[in-house]
This record gives sequence, C-alpha cells and structure tokens, in this order.
Amino acid sequence: MHFSPDRPTFFINPDYRPMTGATKPVVDPATLETVGAVASASDGEIDAVLTAATRAQLAWKKLDAKSRAKHLHAVANAIEAADFTRCAELMVREIGKPYPEAIGEIANCAPIFRYYAEMARDDAGKIAGTTQAGSFQYARYEPYGVSVHIMPYNFPILLMCWTVAASLAAGNACIIKPAEATTLSTLKYMTVFRALPEGLVSCLPGGAATAQALIASDRTHAVAFTGSVAAGKAVAVACAERMKPCVIEAGGSDPLIISRHAPLEVAAAGSVTAAFHLTGQVCTSAERFFVVDAVHDRFLELFAEKTRALRIGNGMDKTEIGPLVSEAARAKVMRLVDDAIAHGAKAVTGGRIPPAHNTGWFYEPTILTGVTPDMAIVREECFGPVAAICRVKDFDEAIRLANDSGLALRCSPRISPKRMRRPNGSRPAWFGSTTP
Repeated sequence: MHFSPDRPTFFINPDYRPMTGATKPVVDPATLETVGAVASASDGEIDAVLTAATRAQLAWKKLDAKSRAKHLHAVANAIEAADFTRCAELMVREIGKPYPEAIGEIANCAPIFRYYAEMARDDAGKIAGTTQAGSFQYARYEPYGVSVHIMPYNFPILLMCWTVAASLAAGNACIIKPAEATTLSTLKYMTVFRALPEGLVSCLPGGAATAQALIASDRTHAVAFTGSVAAGKAVAVACAERMKPCVIEAGGSDPLIISRHAPLEVAAAGSVTAAFHLTGQVCTSAERFFVVDAVHDRFLELFAEKTRALRIGNGMDKTEIGPLVSEAARAKVMRLVDDAIAHGAKAVTGGRIPPAHNTGWFYEPTILTGVTPDMAIVREECFGPVAAICRVKDFDEAIRLANDSGLALRCSPRISPKRMRRPNGSRPAWFGSTTP
C-alpha cells in the first residue's frame, strides 16, 4: 500500500502496512489544524517487525563489508535522487520547523551513508600483536544483531540517519521508533531504504510502550536513543537490566560565555543562532549566558537588536521562529520565564505570546537579564527560545558558573560502526562477539 498521512501505517522494507490500533490526530502546532493520523503498534505489529528484522539480519551479516558498502551507497543515491518536498512539508506541519531547515535536514543525509559505507570497509577488525613467540592474534568484529533506534522530534531524519547508517554498516538490522510528533515525516522518508534487502529496515510508530517492548524483546540486541534526560535514563536502565548495549544522546543546558575580548557584533549574531535556532528546541542550544561586566551592556544592546529582527510565524512562510512543538512545551517555557521575572529578572525582549500569533504554540524569542544562578531558568533545561543572561565580573567567574550545573551537555559524538559491534565475546552469541 502507499503512504498516506491520513491512514496510519508502519513500514517493513519495502512495504507500508496498515495499522489496526486506535488512531490519534496529528495537529499542526502553528494552526492547530489536523494534518494526519497515527497509531501505536500492536503486539502483532511489533512481532511482524521483529520477525522480518531477524530474518533479514541473518543474511545481511554474512555479506562482506564491500557488499554492504555498495548497498549503503545505493541508499545515498536514492536520497540524492528523491523529491523530498512532501516529506519536508509534513515535518513543518508536524513540529513547525521552518521549511528551509526541514528540506535541508531531509535532503542532506546522503553523505552520512557514504561515510559509514567507506568507514566499515576498514573497520572490520585488527591485528592484536604477538605476545609470545610463534603466536598470531587478531580480532574480528561481528554485528550485534537487531538494533532499535528511538528518535527525537527536533531533527528526526538527520539523527536517525546517523545511527541507522552506522548500524547497517556494521551488519545489523534496524528498527526505527520515530518520535510521536514526527511520525508522518519519518514514515514518508522510509522509501529511500527500498534500495536495501527486504525487512532490513523497519519503522514502527508508537509511544513509550512501543519503545519499552522493543527494548525488552530478546530479539533486539542494541539500542540507540536520542531524547530527553528523563527518557534517556529510563532507556539506559532498561538496557542495563538486560545487559543490552545502548548509546544515549540526551539534553543539556549549554553555557555561552561572552568575555571582554569578544568581537561583540560576531558574538551577538552567533548568540541569536545559538539560542533561537529551531525555537530553542535543540540539545546544543545555548540557554545560560555569562557576560562579563565590561561588555555586558553593549552586548545586550546588539543581541536584543538582532533578536527583534527575527520573523515569527508559520514554518511554511518566510520565518525564522516557528511555534514550539506542543502546548506542554510552551507551558514549560512560560513557567520558567515567569518564575525568573518573579524573582527579579527582566525580559528585554519577548517574555510573552506574540499578539499577532495567538493561535498555535508560539512564544517570542526572549532575552532575560538580571538572572541569578539559583533561578529555575538556569537550573533546568528550558528547551525553548530563551536566553538567560547572568552578569559576571570576569572570565574566571563565568567559567565557575558555567560549570556549576547538573545539566552539563549530555550529547554524545556520532556513532561509529565499531560502536554497534561487540568488542569481546563475554555475552551470549546473539550479542555478537570477536573471533580470535
């Protein structure tokens, strides 16, 4: 069957299949209009995906690295040849991301598959060196088996490709559990995987229960997760209980320091991007600003000037600031901003719902001054369009306060094929092992 936003489906390469569960509407955060429908996977649908992935991986792991690389290059070719207009539009309608950012993310994933295709050719093992006369030792890496990929909503395609490409290159099958908020655009993207063997890649919609079922299954063997700190902890615990390897990329509250030597025009322009890109819904967004007293007022003037120039609106229009992903996301931002103001902070820009956009989950890009390190806006991850500025006397104080956080950056680097392979043979065979 063909993919349709109005008809809940899941994907087992190369086919879309209908889902039988209760449907849930997908609402555009800019207009509050219904743009499609999704459903959560049933036990039978989860079983179908696991069965297909297990069967496909048995053949895929037997391919040599050069043959797998050829398949991954075919995926890259499919990405380069595809028209992603509709996929990008769906992403805009699902999360409010400005269209240029959506189409750019979606279309520019081909190099990821080419990178891991070639990396895997040279990462299949190593010579360990001779430890005694007459001996020869080497390690050969083998795939884990079936990998689970639990995705976030902010960069649903790009981050998916980072982990899926690495896992495929290492010889694993992949089951993608998309973010509920970006299920439609993720499903639409799945056609690029038709260049791969049947059943090797699947996309299974659902919420936390679906993720939990996939992690708990004896037929999955590794997990890649990107999302919130709370959910990341839950995934890590669930994997640890089953001795199942996982890669966790979670959120944070990044500091940005403006020293007295900073080129302030450059610093102000960079701060706009750091704080407000994707309406601040990025795990590497700058949320805590520490500005040295000597340049504080001039930096603030430039920063506010550039922030006020940002256009707010529907992601399908000419805009830099779209809505937040949901009512709950905006409510959290409003709570933290209101709390900071109640405790003495001042909103230099924003601090309110834009009067021209009172339909949808919009919030003005906000710069807060007079912020102190004990405020909730500094101690919690805001994940919204807010720059909280603390005035400091010098660079040393900025460094000390920047490091004084329980929410230091928790993002991990890109995944290598080796990370999706077993480094030793200490687990049951279905984890994979090295062969001496």
